[in-house]
Amino acid sequence: MIDKESVIELSPSATADASIIWLHGLGADGNDFVPIVEALELPEHHGIRFLFPHAPVRPVTLNAGTRMRAWYDIVGIGEDFVEDDTGILESQMFINTIIEREINKGIAPERIILAGFSQGGSLALHTGLRFNQALAGILCLSGYLCLRQVLEVQRQAVQQSTPIMMMHGVDDPVVDCSLGKHSYIKLLKENLNVSWMEYHMQHTVCHEQLGDIRQFISTSLGLTD
Repeated sequence: MIDKESVIELSPSATADASIIWLHGLGADGNDFVPIVEALELPEHHGIRFLFPHAPVRPVTLNAGTRMRAWYDIVGIGEDFVEDDTGILESQMFINTIIEREINKGIAPERIILAGFSQGGSLALHTGLRFNQALAGILCLSGYLCLRQVLEVQRQAVQQSTPIMMMHGVDDPVVDCSLGKHSYIKLLKENLNVSWMEYHMQHTVCHEQLGDIRQFISTSLGLTD
């Protein structure tokens, strides 16, 4: 169910003609990236509705079973760990529901961007590549491909040309930059429209990156000042 308790919604001053669904990282909630709307300094009448969903609260194995907001359980971060395919699928379906609600409210799918940070970035990649209508773009900050072994059979052909931007800090101590880079290379081998940018930062978002995010959004949605 989607309501005010599960999604923070920020509507533009103008009539909304595009949507950005932004997924937070492990242990945070939808409030975590609300300040980025102002920080991006988008054109005044951008017409973008921003949605910041809250992940469900669940025990996280990596953090000694502590209950926190998480899109799926994590045993360890890396390609050798067993992944929570059930939790990933549940969150994928939840995000699909949000996308479909936006479409039902009159936003064309090719005017919807999926974005996320860390675990949220991973889920944005996972969900966006499997959605059955072409999206405006997918933005993954400090994340990686989950369930990469089934990507080839699960990804939707309609996303072949969808712009995908992956950004990562070279000094990230949480999600190693190499994991993000390997995911980028995997997407390149799938002949997807993916780009890679890295920054001298840790597991965060830096000022330099904000300009690149703004450019990605503006290009994907055709915004003008």
